[in-house]
Amino acid sequence: MTRATSPLSASLAPGLYLVATPIGAARDITLRGLDILGAADMLAAEDTRTARKLMELHGISRDGRQIVAYHDHNGPTARPRLLAALQEGKSVAYVSEAGTPMVADPGYQLVRDAHDANVPVFAAPGASAVLSALCVAGLPTDRFYFAGFPPSSAKARETFLKGLKTIPGTLVLYESPKRISELLKACLIVLGDRECALCRELTKKFEETRRGMMSDVLTSVIDHPPKGEIVLVIGEGADEVASEGDIEAALREALQTLKVKEAAAMIAEDFSIPRRDAYQMALKLGDK
Repeated sequence: MTRATSPLSASLAPGLYLVATPIGAARDITLRGLDILGAADMLAAEDTRTARKLMELHGISRDGRQIVAYHDHNGPTARPRLLAALQEGKSVAYVSEAGTPMVADPGYQLVRDAHDANVPVFAAPGASAVLSALCVAGLPTDRFYFAGFPPSSAKARETFLKGLKTIPGTLVLYESPKRISELLKACLIVLGDRECALCRELTKKFEETRRGMMSDVLTSVIDHPPKGEIVLVIGEGADEVASEGDIEAALREALQTLKVKEAAAMIAEDFSIPRRDAYQMALKLGDK
């Protein structure tokens, strides 16, 4: 079992350091994050150009240290080099292009492999689009679920949203401006007209939050299409209790194209009722 102890001195202890970087405003980086970038034996970045620019802005010298590119596409080839340095007792600082590594950003497999190699892993927390959106959305934050980017195809997106429908808490999703209207339409159909907040360009010059019922936000998006990076925060849905009549009507429709067992399984999942109850109801309807 790996036991990590956070370093307290100016010099870095050996280990992997995940450093959060700004999502917009360049000054949104912690002093500790800058210290780590200045002291690490080795630097790694999802985008080396962005990392170099950030260090230059804050006057951090590379001192001959190379910045190793590490992202989703080159992970299998770059990871062994980083792990070799870590196993030699070096300190390695890793930054994603913006925000916190591991949160919808690369780093997962690197952290897993570091733990497997008994290498300490440390987090230097900071900017995060998820937390920034939760702060400004005005929706409950006692329980929330970050779901990342939804699938782009309509069918996969519908299945994805169905999996979120009964989650007891605020939902947080990422989406591109090109697909946000389609996502909102799908959310209205699957999740219902919930309170939501569309947050775009967080911490940047044109930061904006559009709040209201989802139907109203969709109208706003259609009338005034947003630009830039978007975080959609969706409030928890009200508890829905389906009547026996609703379930019977859905079963009758399903039985037109499916066998009794298949129809019962589908309706049981859609209405969150025991499969046995749905099956017995389907049998009775099939006899009529």
